[in-house]
Amino acid sequence: MMRSLQQSLDWRQEQITLYGKTHDVPRLQAWYGDKNAGYQYSNLSMRPLPWSPMLLELKQKCENASHCSFNSVLANLYRHGQDGMGRHADNEPELGHQPVIASLSFGETRNLDFYRNGTKDKVRLPLHHGSLLIMSGNTQTYWQHSMAKTKKVLGARINLTFRYIHEIAQP
Repeated sequence: MMRSLQQSLDWRQEQITLYGKTHDVPRLQAWYGDKNAGYQYSNLSMRPLPWSPMLLELKQKCENASHCSFNSVLANLYRHGQDGMGRHADNEPELGHQPVIASLSFGETRNLDFYRNGTKDKVRLPLHHGSLLIMSGNTQTYWQHSMAKTKKVLGARINLTFRYIHEIAQP
């Protein structure tokens, strides 16, 4: 599964703007989903590619496990330990109130760190090959999460984050 996803998805090195500066996203990404499931974060607008049969099969499994529907997936390829994800909450308006995100991992085990807003509380969760993490309820309201870079020599990791994108009326 890992090798197939690595070879078949349309991986891209995107750029985001944070605090007025443009940076390469420290991992490769691919966005797939229903045609109306556009997504935007950090001044990066993503238009979905059509679902592949493999992604549709994985989406169905995540929907069965979470009892939720998804219309998109953000695929992340962490090539080595120097690829990571900064601290953030998935709280964009198009995700809706209390979004459900199904996070499916393949490949190298990496730690996902959760930080409770307004406190020093931190929870570390190792995400192993084949693991499924469901983030729901107030997770995005009260917690931020990140995947730290490391100097350790690590193999590749693919993370698929299935989500439901709501259409937001434009003014």
